[in-house]
Amino acid sequence: MKGNVVIFGANGFLGRYLTTHFLNQSREVVAVARVQDGMDERAMSLPWDGASQGPWALAMEGADLVINLAGATVNCRYDEENRRRILESRVRSTQAIGEAIAGCRNPPRVWMNASSATYYRHAEDGPQDEWGGEPGEGFSVGVVRAWEETFFAMKVPGSVRKVALRTGMVLAMEKGTVLEVLSHLVKWGLGGAMGNGHQRMAWLHMDDFLGVVDWLEDQIFLDGVVNLVAPDAPTNEQFMAEMRREWGMPIGMRSREWMLAMGTWLRGTEMELVLKSRWVEPARLLGEGYAFRWPALGQALADLHQRPGLREFFAPRDCRSIGHRAWVPGHRVEPA
Repeated sequence: MKGNVVIFGANGFLGRYLTTHFLNQSREVVAVARVQDGMDERAMSLPWDGASQGPWALAMEGADLVINLAGATVNCRYDEENRRRILESRVRSTQAIGEAIAGCRNPPRVWMNASSATYYRHAEDGPQDEWGGEPGEGFSVGVVRAWEETFFAMKVPGSVRKVALRTGMVLAMEKGTVLEVLSHLVKWGLGGAMGNGHQRMAWLHMDDFLGVVDWLEDQIFLDGVVNLVAPDAPTNEQFMAEMRREWGMPIGMRSREWMLAMGTWLRGTEMELVLKSRWVEPARLLGEGYAFRWPALGQALADLHQRPGLREFFAPRDCRSIGHRAWVPGHRVEPA
C-alpha cells in the first residue's frame, strides 16, 4: 500500500482535486497552504508562508510523495507587482521545499513540482515535445525556466526522484476555471474562434491529470520533465466548435483581436493566455505507455458536460432556448 502524500498549494484548483483523490485511495494526506479554507476536512492541514521553513517540513519525513503546486495566479495583468509575485511565489516555494527535503533523515521517494506547457514557443507549424521542443520567449516563459531551474538545482538526496509537470489547461466543470469562462461565452453566442483561431490549445481532462500523477509515482525510472497534455491539440477554432456542439449552441461569434484586447483588459488578464499557440505533445507519456482515458477533446467535453458542477448553468436545453434545433456540424440550422 502506498504511503502518505504532502501537497503544497493544496487549496488551489488542482490541489483540492489531488487531495480528495488521494484521500479516496485511503492514503494519509498533509495539505499545506497559505489559506486553510476550502480543503478536504479529512486531510491534515498545515499553514505556511510559501517561503520560510516551519513545522510543515516535518511532514515530509518518510513521505512517499511530495507535490508542489504553489504559485500566484497568472490570470491577472502583468504589471510589475504581479510579475514579482508570480515569479517569487514559484521560485521561493520550490527553494523552501527543496531545503526541507535536503534536511530529512528519511526523505520522500518522489518530488513532483508543477510547471507549465507555456514553456514552449508559439507553435503553429508542429508539436513541441520534451525531446526537441523549443523554448519560447517573454515573461511567462522566463518564469517557467526559472521555476524549473530552481527545482532541478536543489540538492536533495539521490534517492529522491524529481519530476517537473509541464501541465496544460486542465479541464473540470467547476466555477472559476477556464471551462466556466468558455462555457459562458458559448451560452451567450460568443463562443466562436478567438483571433484567427489557428492557435493550438494544450488541454487535459481532470481524470487524466489525476491518472498521470498516479502513474508517474509508479514509474520508478522516470524523472525529469514530463508534458501533461492530451495527445489531441486542436486549434482554438476547433476547440470552440466542439464546445458549441456539445453545449447545443448553433452560433458563435468570432472574437477579433481588438475585442480580445478590450475583454482581457476588463477582466484584468492578458491576451497571451488566449492567443499563444501551445501545440504540445505528451511524447514521454505516450512513449512510456500511459493510457489516456480521454485522449480526444470531443469525448472529454461530452463526459465533463454530464458531470455535476456547472451543468445546471450550462445544460444543453439552456443554449437551445434561442429557438433552434440542435446543431449538427455541416448541416444548415433551421428554425424550430
